[in-house]
Amino acid sequence: CLLPVALGSGAPCRWGSRFNVPPSAEFVARPVGVCSMLRLPVQASAEGLDAAFVGVPLDTGTSNRPGARFGPRQIRAESVMVRRYNGSTGAAPFDSLLVADVGDVNVNLYNLPDSCRLIREAYRKIVAPGCVPLTLGGDHTITYPILQAVAEKHGPVGLVHVDAHTDTGDRALGEKIYHGTPFRRCVDEGLLDCSRVVQIGIRGSSYAPDPYKYCRDQGFRVVLAEDCWLRSLAPLMGDVRQQMGDRPVYISFDIDGLDPAYAPGTGTPEIAGLTPGQALEIIRGCKGLNIVGGDLVEVAPMYDVSGNTALLGANLLFEMLCVLPRVKTM
Repeated sequence: CLLPVALGSGAPCRWGSRFNVPPSAEFVARPVGVCSMLRLPVQASAEGLDAAFVGVPLDTGTSNRPGARFGPRQIRAESVMVRRYNGSTGAAPFDSLLVADVGDVNVNLYNLPDSCRLIREAYRKIVAPGCVPLTLGGDHTITYPILQAVAEKHGPVGLVHVDAHTDTGDRALGEKIYHGTPFRRCVDEGLLDCSRVVQIGIRGSSYAPDPYKYCRDQGFRVVLAEDCWLRSLAPLMGDVRQQMGDRPVYISFDIDGLDPAYAPGTGTPEIAGLTPGQALEIIRGCKGLNIVGGDLVEVAPMYDVSGNTALLGANLLFEMLCVLPRVKTM
C-alpha cells in the first residue's frame, strides 16, 4: 500500500493530536514517502502554520566551491534520522506548533538580483500570517532578501549569526550582492538592530589587517573562534540572551561555522572552527528569545559523500524549531 508522508506514528500526543507529526520509523520505514523536511506534510502555502521549513536552492552568490543549490534536497534526505522529541531539552515541537514543509522558492539561477526579488516576495507571503520560517539554504546571499521580508513585518531584528566569516564585505568583482555581503546590505537598509547583533565562530585569513573593524564600528559583538576553543558557550549565550531582550531575533547559521572536520560539505571551509556540541549550546541558548526566523546555509553535499554535513544541518534546524516561542517541554 502507499503510505502518505503525513502518516503519524500511532503514539499519542501529550497535548492532543491536532498537529502534524513526523512518522515514527517504528511504524513507517524511513525511505518511504515524499522527501520532505523531517518527513512532515508538504503544503503549498504557510497559511495556518506556526512554523514552516522552506528551501532556497541558490548558490549563484558563491565565491568558491558551488553546490549549495543542492543543500535543501540533501538536508531533507538526511532529516529522516531526526525524531519527534528532543530528549536532551525535553522540547516537544510537534505537540506544540503546527509545522509543515512548504517546498522551495523558485529562484532564478541566471540572475542573482532577480532571485533576491523572488525570495523576498515568497517570504513576505510566509511571514504575513505570522508563520516563522526556518530555511534550508542555499548560499548565504539568501539571508539578505529573507531579512528584507522579516524586517518589513517585525522591524529591525536582532541577529545571532554563526559563521566562519562576518559576511559584511561591500563588493567583489564589482558586485554588491553575493554571499560575502548580506549583512552589509542589511545594515545599509536598516534591517538589523545593530546593538543586538552577535557573530560567533569568526576566523580565517583576511584581505585587510583589521577585518572586523566594520562590524565593531556598527556595534556588532564579534566572538572569534579562538575565544571559543575548549570552552562551553553556555555562559556566552547567557550574555547574548540579555543583549537580545524580548524584541525580535533572527538566527542565521552558516554550516562553515563548524570545523570542516565535522562539516566538510561546504564551499568556503576554514580550519579550527566550532564543534557540533558548541553549535547545540548556541541554538539551545536562544531558548526564551523572541525568534521570528532562522536559516541554515552553505551545505554543499557533493564535498561530503558521507552525508554528515547535511545531517548536521538537519539536526541544527530541528534544534531551531525546538527553541521557537510557544514550544512546550515534556
